[in-house]
Formats: sequence, C-alpha cells, structure tokens
Amino acid sequence: MSRRALRRLRGEQRGQEGPGLGQLGIDPGLEHPWGTPFLHCPCSLSLCLQIPAEESEDEPLTGEEQADTRLSEQDTAGGNKEGNKERNKEGAVAEDTDDGQREEEEAEQPDQMPASSNKPRKKKKKRKTKKTSAGDTVEDNDLEDIDSLLERLEDPSGLSPQSQGGLIADNRPLLYVEHRNLNPENELKRYFGARAVLGDQRPRQRQRQYVRSTWLTAPKNTWPRYSKTGIAMRLLDTRRGVQHFTFEHHREYQQVQFKFLDAVESMDPNNIVLLLQMNPYHVDSLLQLSDVCRMQEDQEMARDLIERALYSLECAFHPVFSLTSGTCRLDYRRPENRAFFLALFKHLMFLEKRGCPRTALEFCKLILSLDPENDPLCVLLLIDFLSLRAREYTFLTRLFQEWESHRNLSQLPNFAFSVPLAYFFLSQQEERPELERSQARERAARLIQLALIMFPSVLMPLLDHCSVQPDARVASHPFFGLNAQISQSPALNQLTSLYVGRTHALWKDPAVMAWLEPQTHEVLQMVEARDPLVQEAEHKRKIRYQSAPRNIYRHVILSEMKEVTAALPLEVTSQPVMGFDPLPPLDSIVSYTRPERTSHPSSESTLSLFFRSLLPNFNLQGDIRHDADDEAGAGQDLNQGVNRLMAAMRDMLANIQFQEPPRDDNPEGDGDWD
Repeated sequence: MSRRALRRLRGEQRGQEGPGLGQLGIDPGLEHPWGTPFLHCPCSLSLCLQIPAEESEDEPLTGEEQADTRLSEQDTAGGNKEGNKERNKEGAVAEDTDDGQREEEEAEQPDQMPASSNKPRKKKKKRKTKKTSAGDTVEDNDLEDIDSLLERLEDPSGLSPQSQGGLIADNRPLLYVEHRNLNPENELKRYFGARAVLGDQRPRQRQRQYVRSTWLTAPKNTWPRYSKTGIAMRLLDTRRGVQHFTFEHHREYQQVQFKFLDAVESMDPNNIVLLLQMNPYHVDSLLQLSDVCRMQEDQEMARDLIERALYSLECAFHPVFSLTSGTCRLDYRRPENRAFFLALFKHLMFLEKRGCPRTALEFCKLILSLDPENDPLCVLLLIDFLSLRAREYTFLTRLFQEWESHRNLSQLPNFAFSVPLAYFFLSQQEERPELERSQARERAARLIQLALIMFPSVLMPLLDHCSVQPDARVASHPFFGLNAQISQSPALNQLTSLYVGRTHALWKDPAVMAWLEPQTHEVLQMVEARDPLVQEAEHKRKIRYQSAPRNIYRHVILSEMKEVTAALPLEVTSQPVMGFDPLPPLDSIVSYTRPERTSHPSSESTLSLFFRSLLPNFNLQGDIRHDADDEAGAGQDLNQGVNRLMAAMRDMLANIQFQEPPRDDNPEGDGDWD
C-alpha cells in the first residue's frame, strides 16, 4: 500500500499535504524560462505567483496513484464534500484493485486529464532534474521576482511596461509624479553608479533604528527622534474628482507658533535655535533657520533643515492624500499650507544645485499639481528650465501643447524660447524617425521666430551671457538694440532677466548658436518688410505686462537671483520679507490669530530707554500699545520718531573716536617741554 493511501486511512485531509500540480492548475510540461513552473492565473491583473518546484519527500507516483489523483480532481470539480469523502474512501480501497478497472475509468473521462499525464516516464525523470536546478535559480532571483510583481501592482491596467511599449508616458496625466523620481539617490546612481553613491551605507542601515518610511525625504540617524508635532491634515471636500485638503495646527502647535513669531521679532537667530531644541520638528522654525544657515554659507545644514521640515509634514499626511495622482489640492491662502509649498520649493532648489535636475523636475510637477490654477509660487517660470536640464523635451512640448489654449504660455518669455529649443534638441536625436525630426525642425524654426518677434529684448543679453559677439547687421539693427530693452515695462524686464540669468548656459552649445543665427536674420527680414506680426507683437507688449502679479514677485524672492531681486519695485522691498512666509496673499484665510500682547505703561526714563534700545531685541511697539483708533496714528508717529532718534544716536556713538595721547617713543630724548 502506498503512502497516499496510508495517509487517507489515518484521516488526514488533502489540504494538509503538498498541493499537486493538477490542483494548482499548473501544466507540468510548461516551464518558466528561468526553470520555474508558473501558474495559469485567470485574474485580470496577471499577478501570478511563481512557486518553486521543490522536490517532494514522497516517492514518484505510480500509475495507480496518478489515476487516483485524477479521480480526486474530478470529485473536487463537483463541489460536494460528502461525495468527496466517499470517493476518497473508495479511492483508498481501490488501491488494491485491478489495474484494468482504473484504465477504464481513465478512458471514460479523457477530457479532464492533463495533457502531460500521457507522457512517458522518461520525460518525468528529466523534469525532476530540472526542478532541482530550478529551485536554486529561484532562490537567486527572489528580488527580481518581487520587483516584477511590484511593477505590475503599480500599473493600474495590469499590463507590464514591455507590453505597453512607449505609450505609458502619453497615457498618464500631465502632472503625474513617480515615486522613484522623488529620490535623488536614484538619479545619482544612474550618473555615478550605486557603489559610488551608497558607499558603506548598507551595513549601517541594518543597525539603524526603525523609522517611518517616506517618499519625499529619507530620515537620517542624526535627526532627533520624531514625535507628534501637533500638525494634522484634513479632507475638506471633493469636487469633480479633485480632493481638497488642508493642514491644521492643534492648540499645542499654535502655542509654539506664537513663540516662534516672538523669536522672529527679536531678530536673534539664537532664539529660534532654542525653540528648535525644545520642538525639533517645528516647520516654520526649520524654514527660517535654514535661510540663516544659507546666508552663513552652511549649505549642508540648510538643506538638512529643509529635509527635516518635509519629513515632519509628510508624517502628518491624510491617508487619502496622494503625491502621485495629481488630483490633490492645497490652498495657499491658508497659512497652514504655505510651509509645505515653501519647503518643496526650497528643497527643489537644493536638488538643482546638487546636480539632480530630474528629481527637481518631479518636485516642480508636484508643486504645480497642488494648485495648478493659481500657481502661488509661479513654478511655471522654472519648469521649462528643469525640463531642458533633465532632457525631458517631450514633457515640455506636451505641457506647451495642452496648456497653451487656456494659459497662454507663449506670452511668457521662458516658454516662448524654451519650447523651440526643446524641439531643436528633439530634431538632433538620431534614434528618432526622419519624419519626426523634420517636423521638430520646422516647429523649432517657426516658434523661435515668433519668440524673437514677441520678445526682442532677450537676444542681446542672452548673447552677452553666452560671450557671443553678434554680427554687424544684428548688432546695429534698432529692433534688437538698446531701445528694445529700455522701452519695455519693468514687469517684462524682470521676466526676461530671470530667464536669461537662469537658462543662458543651455544656449552656449555651438550647434544651438548655429541654429539661432539664420532664424535671427529671418526675423530681421520680416521686420524690414513690415510684417503684421511685428506690429501686433509691439501692440501686445504695450498693453500687457503693466504690472507683475504677486506670485511672480514671490518667485523672484525665492529664486535669489541678485540681478532680478534688485529690480523689484518699492512696494515689495519696503515691506519685511520673512523666509517662512514671503509676501503672504492679500486674501488669506486665517483660522487662528495671534493674541494681542498685554499693554503696560512705561515708567522708564529716557536714559534707560535709550540704553535698552541698544539691545538687538528692543521693540518699542511691544511696549507702547494704543487701542483707540484715534490714537493709532499718533502712536505710530511717536514710534517712528523715537526710532529715528535712536538710529541717529547709534550712528553718533559709532562715529565717536577717542584721541589717543601722544606716544613717547624716545623717553630719553632731549625734547623741550614748557
């Protein structure tokens, strides 16, 4: 009697033993290319588990046991448990019966038998040797199997990337964000290799304490231990498939926020450092102290503080909030949401300086997806530069084609010049078909001519930054001369200066200059022929660009380009600009307000008030409070007058120089003294 019959006599069920190939739906004759048989899974996602064919402890099945297995499969298909038990008992008794009866049963139901069961025993032995070798192969390729399953899980259609070909990027939303592109180490690995980037970090990670896994940043061992900071995210509503969220500050966090505002008013960074020692994950303190470190040329510490702020905010995400879908919105008018926008933008700038333009582009897409209608940080002035640096020319051209109709991107100097440059780079790619390359060349020529007609003041500064001397015809023509720069409005001057200062390095390529020269001469011929496009562009420049919106000024401040920041209007430079909230919106939605300080009459004398004013944390406005409306103007005038007096006295004390007594270099000399 065989072991299978003995197990059934003991009362063991079929589920307690190893499943056979027939039960799993595996064709024994069909094997995986790696030597591992795989499942025929009917699911639409094709998430088929690869089970290594381990060598069974039992002896090889005889002809009787194979027939018994087929009978049990037929009973299982019937779905009657009682009938299964009876048949199993009959199968156990039938182990001792004649072989001829089993052959008749096999002949009655030939359709339900696996096709490979009729194969000779020699092939079974051969497959058995393959199974033993396949087990070792699967152990070596465990990680590859896991990666392939994860890729299928991420694909909503259930198809592998190879089956879809190059249509994946076209079918995804325009602002779709990929998690793998948010990690700068992945980009650095592509440039320098994993060994150069990781180094000796792998053994250290095994001993690191458990921390929460995040997408935006990777927590470091040097950071303080994270605890709940008092920030939460709430889902406001869902409209037309778009989810609107907002951050919220609990009462404990509000108290820390009030202390932070007091520390900022003191103008002493040490007070912010003390506050961070007590609250190491206070977001606004991290942002403000990062600016202080950056001014002190400590770029590493400044970047570390920004990453810690992002980690604190990501730990407060709502479970439904998604970074990749592009359908989650945050309102910049709410002060609680601004820290997330600013932390992402500053992290983006650090990534670009670090040499990770692809990762910076992904963060730029993330910021734009949070509020694409208003674009509070005006990242549209930056996304073209990052696309060109990351060589994502197809994304830039697709953005221009889809948004030109409702956003008028061609009226921005950066898109007017960057899009034809992207088409030119596409025309230089030899792996593309010749038809696509010729179409890209035609579009590049047409768009660059329109850009030169619309913004003629860009050409000469661009050539100057590239250290290129134009020919005599271009240099002497008034259309591109100094008059084009003087006649334009200050708002347009800021946009052109921002673009030239940021992207001039991309135009230094000799091939680009050789392509730009004939297009410039074509524009001059159109100007001399008095083409209607030239007059229409001049009319648009006079009507538009009268004043820049507030988000452009905010972008200029955050970009930290000296030549552009110096051209900001007085209405922007006259008000204080804080790194944690530069130029807040005029229509802010305030959820809680800072309590007023308790006013107390000052009994100090003028002399003591003067000496106290020499301290850096002196604030007369905190001591003199006037509640009545009629006294507000008088109190403000008094405050300004005292501040002017104190500033004059500081200058006077700084300019006082005490005359030193005459030095007697020759004490034994014979000088005459009266």
